[in-house]
Amino acid sequence: MNRRALLGGLFAAASVPALSACAGGITSLDSQGTGSGGGGSSKGGVTIGTANFTENQVLGYLYAAVLKADGVKVRVRPNLGTREIVIPALKGGDIDLLPEYQGALLNYLAPKDTSAEPGAMQNALTLALPSGLQVLPYGMAADSDAFVVTRATAQKYGLTSLADLKKQNGKLVIGAAPEVKKRQVGAVGLKDVYGVEFKEFKSLDSDGPLVKSALKKGDVDVANLFTTDTDIKANDWVVLTDPLNLIPSQHIVPLIADRKADDTVRKALARLGNVLTTDQLTQLNSLVDNDKKDPEDVANAYARQHGLVK
Repeated sequence: MNRRALLGGLFAAASVPALSACAGGITSLDSQGTGSGGGGSSKGGVTIGTANFTENQVLGYLYAAVLKADGVKVRVRPNLGTREIVIPALKGGDIDLLPEYQGALLNYLAPKDTSAEPGAMQNALTLALPSGLQVLPYGMAADSDAFVVTRATAQKYGLTSLADLKKQNGKLVIGAAPEVKKRQVGAVGLKDVYGVEFKEFKSLDSDGPLVKSALKKGDVDVANLFTTDTDIKANDWVVLTDPLNLIPSQHIVPLIADRKADDTVRKALARLGNVLTTDQLTQLNSLVDNDKKDPEDVANAYARQHGLVK
């Protein structure tokens, strides 16, 4: 896909009616999805896009597996890039469906919104999404940003929480994907909420080999990873706590264009959301990152194992 074409679909935010907060459960088709599901059709097929990190690719192929099982023709376009690329692509019609994360998506669309509970965030997303897009029911699985240091760094500087980083202002180097430098759940929020200022921001990758290698070697002191990354535990890295709640809840949520959001798609993705857990998603990530398995093969094997496909 041409990057210029992807970027050509930048949207203007528009409000849509709010929903009442869900009272319980996780993927009730009536209580969470925005829109009625009417008017869209998946008969012509659905193109699924993913961001440029392992977990999002796995989720994209899981979406594909359950949709194909229900007779929907699918195409997956993995590793397209950051949210700044894939959401305009969705709005512009280059793709139809994305695996998203509630808190991160809300922060992207409405940076000043302070909603934190999953049901409240779902409603806030309803207000923040541009016309033509909707979020479907969020699932059980969740994955949040984490700011991580080595055990040695934690002991050297007395770091247990994000608040402790302020004591070392101007001394520490942070490593993360380039976009984290300008995001609220990133360098901007760390400064605004915790008063943290780093000596340097090193632009690396998103929870990938570059940032992890830099952390291991000591080239960075703090790394932005994801909580579903098994390397955190394997390396005895320390996840800094977040006492001021900078990092919101991050349940996995499908973001889809109205034009494709029919009942077949809604029910298939809700079925996946009711099955996939955070622990399972963590293990799927490990199979790709550590065991070097193909994301599509991992997703298809999981779907078969858990009765999501015939």
